[in-house]
Amino acid sequence: MSTVRLTMAQALVRYLCNQFTIIDGKKEPLFAGLFGIFGHGNVTCISEALERVQDQLPTWRGQNEQSMALAAVAYAKAMRRRQIMVALSSIGPGALNMVTAAGCAHANRLPILILAGDVFANRRPDPVLQQVEHFGNPTISVNDAFKAVSRYWDRITHPEQVISSLPQAVACMLDPGDCGPAFIGLCQDTQEIAFDYPEAFFTPTIHAIPRPRPDRDRLAEAVALIKSAKRPLIISGGGVRYSGAEKEVGDFALKHGIPMAETIAGKGAVTHDHPAHVGPIGVIGSTSANEMAGDADVIIAIGTRLQDFTTGSWTVFGHDARFVSINAARYDAVKHRALAVTGDARETITELEAALGAWKADATWTQKGKTAFKGWNELLDHHQKPSNAAVPTYAQVVGVVNAWAAPNDTMVTAAGGLPGETAKGWRVKNPNTYDLEFGFSAMGYEVAGGWGHAMAKKGDGETIVMVGDGSYMMLNSDVYSSVLTGHKMIIVVCDNGGYAVINRLQNFKGTPSFNNLIKDSRVKQPFAVDFAGHAASMGALTRHCESLADLEAALKWAKTTDRTTVISIVTDAFAWVPGDADWDVGVPEVSDRPEVKKARAHQDQIRKKQRIGV
Repeated sequence: MSTVRLTMAQALVRYLCNQFTIIDGKKEPLFAGLFGIFGHGNVTCISEALERVQDQLPTWRGQNEQSMALAAVAYAKAMRRRQIMVALSSIGPGALNMVTAAGCAHANRLPILILAGDVFANRRPDPVLQQVEHFGNPTISVNDAFKAVSRYWDRITHPEQVISSLPQAVACMLDPGDCGPAFIGLCQDTQEIAFDYPEAFFTPTIHAIPRPRPDRDRLAEAVALIKSAKRPLIISGGGVRYSGAEKEVGDFALKHGIPMAETIAGKGAVTHDHPAHVGPIGVIGSTSANEMAGDADVIIAIGTRLQDFTTGSWTVFGHDARFVSINAARYDAVKHRALAVTGDARETITELEAALGAWKADATWTQKGKTAFKGWNELLDHHQKPSNAAVPTYAQVVGVVNAWAAPNDTMVTAAGGLPGETAKGWRVKNPNTYDLEFGFSAMGYEVAGGWGHAMAKKGDGETIVMVGDGSYMMLNSDVYSSVLTGHKMIIVVCDNGGYAVINRLQNFKGTPSFNNLIKDSRVKQPFAVDFAGHAASMGALTRHCESLADLEAALKWAKTTDRTTVISIVTDAFAWVPGDADWDVGVPEVSDRPEVKKARAHQDQIRKKQRIGV
């Protein structure tokens, strides 16, 4: 057997460089690059190996381990899980900073390879700098925190272990039913140790994402159930996009006259004006999709995990409605008494299409979806049109940015009020040009995610980041990163004076405004941040807008700039587009506040509407 002598760190890097994938018929690196911050736990060994291959596996310097890992998550989403980024940190706080990003990837079923420095395997110098000691279990390090948010977890204590560990990590990240973050801890002393690795371990390998086909008997059951439906509804989830099944699902809905709603992750599989589309469903959904869901007798859920924002905490469907759940993940497919059809979305819909033949839903049901969606668009038009108000609403700002955006531009947002206002009001012009990270609702994803999207787009259209002041204040350092690396974003900061949407929920459930908006927090005096000035200090080009007309002019200018451009505008903290479904949250069972008592009574009514999940 032919071998090559390498350190563990060198072997790991060489292996990554020899993994490939096919994208649009072209061979591409499976690992497109690495976001890294070096420290004593990785700078002497991993950096030595990475420096040698920097043109083959580019290393991008982050400003914060959490944000660079979020950028890696966004890159994977932009590439629809066909390419993976690596996030590398030292030990201790650097590693723990990435736990949030791992949770984001885990919740959203997205691949990222996380590598973190770890303690000394030989324990000779223990305790080392940044080591957290567990008195009763010396095998535990801070990296054990990743176990709760990883699909695959390992710690390398001997150089030979990467031979078995790395292929398993790759297989996990490429498995459509088990996709998520892979974490590998790299003991500091193990990184330096040389080993005679088989040369075959480094053989260039082209990976293909598997497409599991459905069980024939289950498919036949699904066909029978769908044919029995009088009022079928499709819910298109993120799995439709990751499967590349956008056209197949859209054509399937159109041919069979089945109205098609979309989840948060699924939004953008079809354009807003697709003939079968009836809008987003659920808590931040549309009146049209929620109305159709309430009347549907068979729901065909494709590539969705049916989380509470999709189901309205299981209140948007009738108690007698039946579910056909098509999902590559068995865990997701079997939820809520569904007829589980485990398989790839594209392959399953193709086979389902052939089996259904000429069957079509009743034309009156199809027309009801079109009428409901027409009413929804009229409602959006009403809320998005300019007014004489001194402060514009989120809906108006979203409307202006959406109207200005080119078909190939991608809009990125995450936590706060913008998820609801964009899920409802952003009218997708081209498929796969919308990213709302709301599976984990990670504040701070917006700017970091925009950096990842800008990398993935490679200049094919603008990356538009819409972010509230709260998320911007939490994690904004990748404005600087994007300026340094030349990955342009156009960032619109909507300043509504704090955490406005959670203040809305607080008020709705009976508690006076407290500790959410800046003016209602324990502060000496409210202070307005100069967001444009702040971004300018990091090298961005900036403008502050006082009106929607100013915003339109600033956006037009932003198209002409050569680097990340930040536009700030003050927005209303209390105006929201309606259309929401119910949501189950905790409300005090006992309170002397009449408002809380009223909210509790309403919450009890919501819970009476919920389907039983067994």
